[in-house]
Amino acid sequence: MAPVDTASAATLDQAPADAPARHTGHGARRKVRRTRSDWLVVVIAVVGAIVIAAPLLLILLNSFKSPADYASKGPLQLPIHPYFQGIIDFWNRVDFPRKLWNSIFISSLVAVFAVALSVLNAYALGIGRVRARTWIIVLFLLGNMLPQEALLYPLYMMFKRVGLYDNVWAIIIIFTVIQSAFGTYLLSSVYGTFPKEILEAASIDGAGRWRILWRVVVPISRSTLSVLMIFFFIWTWNEFLFPLTFLISNDNQTVPVAITALQGQRLMDVTTTSASALLGLIPTLIFFLIFQRTLTRGITAGAVK
Repeated sequence: MAPVDTASAATLDQAPADAPARHTGHGARRKVRRTRSDWLVVVIAVVGAIVIAAPLLLILLNSFKSPADYASKGPLQLPIHPYFQGIIDFWNRVDFPRKLWNSIFISSLVAVFAVALSVLNAYALGIGRVRARTWIIVLFLLGNMLPQEALLYPLYMMFKRVGLYDNVWAIIIIFTVIQSAFGTYLLSSVYGTFPKEILEAASIDGAGRWRILWRVVVPISRSTLSVLMIFFFIWTWNEFLFPLTFLISNDNQTVPVAITALQGQRLMDVTTTSASALLGLIPTLIFFLIFQRTLTRGITAGAVK
C-alpha cells in the first residue's frame, strides 16, 4: 500500500472547502441589494435636487430670452435665439464690476476678521479660565438670536455720529461682530472639549498661551475654521438690509442691492431681472465650487482630529 502524503492530503482536503468560501465572499459582495428604504431615500434626494435646481434653471433660461419671446411663449419655453442684451443692459446700468468688487471686498474681510475674533473669544472661553463662562456664552447666543431690525436704528445713529455712514467699513464692522457672535458660540463648545493632554504637553515644552493658540489649537481646528469662513463669506454676500440702509451711494453698493436697484424703473423687464439674478448668482456659485471639498472635509472631519 503506497504511503500517503499527509501534507498533500491536507491541502486537497482544504482546497475545495476554501474555494467555495472565497467564491461565496465575492458573491456576497456582488449580491448586495438595496432595500426599499434605500430607494426611497434616493427618490427623495432626486426630487429635492429637482426642486432646488428648478428656480436656477428658470433664471438661466429667461436670462437669454428676449422680452418678445417671453411675452409670446412664457417663461418655460426655450429662447429662439440667444439674447444677451439683458445682461449687457444690467451690467452697464448698475456698473456691475464696481458692485462685484464691493461685495468681494466686504465679504472677504468680514470672513477673515470674524473667524479671527471668534478664535480669540472661543480660546478664552473654551480653554482659558474665564469666570462666568456659561453666562458669557449665553450672552453671545442671545446676541446672535437678536433680530437685525432691532439693531438697525441704534447702529445707524452710531455710525452717523462717527462719520462712517455710507462707508463700506461700517458694514464690515457690523457683520464682523454679528458673525463672530455665532462663531464664538460654536467654537467655544468645540474648544471646551479640546484634549487637555495636548495643551499640557505644549506647555511643558515651553510654549506660551499665544504659541499654543497659533501652533496647536488653530492647526488642529483648521477644518472647522475653514467651514466658518466659507459660511461667513456667503452669509455676508447675501445680506441686503444693512447694505441697503448704510450704503446709499452708487459707488459703495453691493450686488444684492444692485439687483433690486432697478426694480422701479420702466426699462426694467423680466429678462433683465433674470439676467441680474444670474450675474449675482455666478460669483457665489464659483466660490462654492472652489471650496466645495474644503466644506465637505470640514463638516465630515469634525473639529478635532
